Amino acid sequence: MKHTVAAIIILCGLLLTACKEVTKSTPNEENLYETLEISLSNRTLNTTYSAAISGVQTVEIRPQVSGMITEIMIEEGESVSKDQVLFVIDQTPYKAAYEIAVANVKSAEAALSTAQLILKSNQDLYNQDVVSEFDLMTAKNDLIEAEARLALCKAEEVNASNNLSYTEVRSPVNGVASMIPYRVGALVSSAITQPLVTVSDDSRVYAYFSMAENQMLDMVQQYGSLNNAIRQMPEVELIMSNGQKYEHTGKINAISGTISESTGAVSLRAVFNNRNHLLRNGGSGTISIPVTLSNAIVIPQAATYELQDRVFVYKVVDGKASSTEIRIDPHNNGIEYIVTDGLLVGDIIVAEGAGLIKEGTPIKSKVKEEAE
Repeated sequence: MKHTVAAIIILCGLLLTACKEVTKSTPNEENLYETLEISLSNRTLNTTYSAAISGVQTVEIRPQVSGMITEIMIEEGESVSKDQVLFVIDQTPYKAAYEIAVANVKSAEAALSTAQLILKSNQDLYNQDVVSEFDLMTAKNDLIEAEARLALCKAEEVNASNNLSYTEVRSPVNGVASMIPYRVGALVSSAITQPLVTVSDDSRVYAYFSMAENQMLDMVQQYGSLNNAIRQMPEVELIMSNGQKYEHTGKINAISGTISESTGAVSLRAVFNNRNHLLRNGGSGTISIPVTLSNAIVIPQAATYELQDRVFVYKVVDGKASSTEIRIDPHNNGIEYIVTDGLLVGDIIVAEGAGLIKEGTPIKSKVKEEAE
């Protein structure tokens, strides 16, 4: 029994010694943080905005006369040319109306010719004192009436001709046809709720997006005026809805002169070449505007934390974490911040995990130099 107790005591002593050795040999990893020494660098940041895509010209095609559709001359989604016939509306009543109008013009021309002969005859007879002045004036009035009748018939002929031409519904622009909600046999008129088809000229497209008022003010102050901003702003990129970058860059060519009362935002428009017709009217995407900054203090967003809408970092001062408020540029790329105030070149900050640190936490630095 004594031998057993002695063995247990010896074993416990060995275990305690081993634990102490393990404790001494294991470094304290809790206060080992990656840090960053502040330096100046150049950055091109991209600010993104959701955008709605529209063809430079989108036209809803509606009939100008009533009637039944007898022919549909295009396929849905087909490219169409200006003045191309898209639909044919029953022409029979309009051809008849036109022929009646033509006949009325001929009849009026004949009546006018007769009135001219009668007036000439009465003028000669009046000069010979054969007819009275009343007969002469009546002949003149008949001529005026015949001239008015001819003018009216010619106007009706033009109207009938136009109505007949409107039975061939043509495209006013080059573009791409939308889906067609009507079929042959449908009765249509100028009052239909849905257009026959929509034709969008998408050889170029507009991307409409909105910018917050404070961002617009920053831009005006940077460039001096809205007109200068339009002329001098860099070309922008479009990220399509599938996440891929569009092959052509665009240019901002219009900025709204008013601020929306409901959203407090300003509308902008960028134009893109779309000769390959990859972008379609009604689509969506994301506008990416590059902002180039020189000799800027750039820090990772992971080095910051927010408190009551204020942004802080932890400086390493005398080996301990010291909370410091900073100001940042509104433009960022989602990964980094541009610091405008609160940090100086040479300062060392905790580069990541700032939200897990407390004021005064001892920091064992593992300095990472900022890449140029």
